[in-house]
Amino acid sequence: MKKILLQILKIAGFLALGILLLYFAFRGIALDKLASTLKEVNFWWIGLSLFFAFISFFSRARRWVLLIEPLGFKPSFWNTYHSLMIGYLSNYALPRLGEVTRCITLGRKEKIPVDSLIGTVIIERVIDLLMLLLILFILLLSWMDKFGEFFGKQVFMPLQEKIVGAFGGALMFWLMIGGGFLGIFLLIYLFRKQLGRFAIMHKIKEILIGILDGLKTIYKMERKWEFILHSVLIWFLYILMTWMVVFSLKETSNLTFIDGMFLLVIGGLGMAAPVTAGIGAYHWITSMGLVYVYGFSRELGGAYAILAHESNSLLTILMGAVSYLVLALSTRKKGIGRKAESDA
Repeated sequence: MKKILLQILKIAGFLALGILLLYFAFRGIALDKLASTLKEVNFWWIGLSLFFAFISFFSRARRWVLLIEPLGFKPSFWNTYHSLMIGYLSNYALPRLGEVTRCITLGRKEKIPVDSLIGTVIIERVIDLLMLLLILFILLLSWMDKFGEFFGKQVFMPLQEKIVGAFGGALMFWLMIGGGFLGIFLLIYLFRKQLGRFAIMHKIKEILIGILDGLKTIYKMERKWEFILHSVLIWFLYILMTWMVVFSLKETSNLTFIDGMFLLVIGGLGMAAPVTAGIGAYHWITSMGLVYVYGFSRELGGAYAILAHESNSLLTILMGAVSYLVLALSTRKKGIGRKAESDA
């Protein structure tokens, strides 16, 4: 009961933080103008955006299969896909919960060690980070004055000011972080024999070994080019998904493919925030980008953020729920089949 209550409080806390960020994102916006803007939306473009998002789910599932195969397992594509979508659905309960949920789901379905699957997810996240940095680099090269000023003044400078304000200087902050990690490792080394008596330490060791096994898969992969192709395709589809939404609003329909890349990068920063599914954080930074860089009204920026975030969220929740039902029914059928065989 206590554990359930704690989970409920965590979900409520992250949701409350998201709602607070939503308040800041839409504070001062004329709601009547926002409503009139949303009434003029061309939903065909939203549908096309969701089509590209839908295709990206399959590409991600295939890429995950390619990462798992060097571990010596041959997971079903559909079990992998459904596990991935259930993971996405779980992210709407707690931030990053889906990364663990999808590993547990696929591990149970395909009898694969969860620790090793977590290692493959870490590889995915590293590759995704590199792709995002590559897109950011292209943006800064293509129009430094336009995009560089936004990232400098609206993202990096406020972050630096907070660090300096909290720790008295960036150097002091990094010294404290480095000293803290060094102290932890030193304590673990000095008391390794005593700590080895606890079951949790054995579990941590197993997880670390599993992660290392997962990281080795990139070197053992037979179809490296297919893996690279899917990594590029996923992010190309993400750009298209983000870009298509601009055509649903008359005022933003002149934005180019490069502008779509910019909206994807700043939206990615919002989705990375420690709130449920980027709620509030995505809306704030995306609307601010449209206002600051392009000079659009806050109402128009808010309308784009709502259309892009909520349409994708509805698709993800719907497909995640379908995947959950499919796997649940599949498990139930297997259980009934085994019972019938035992009765016979």
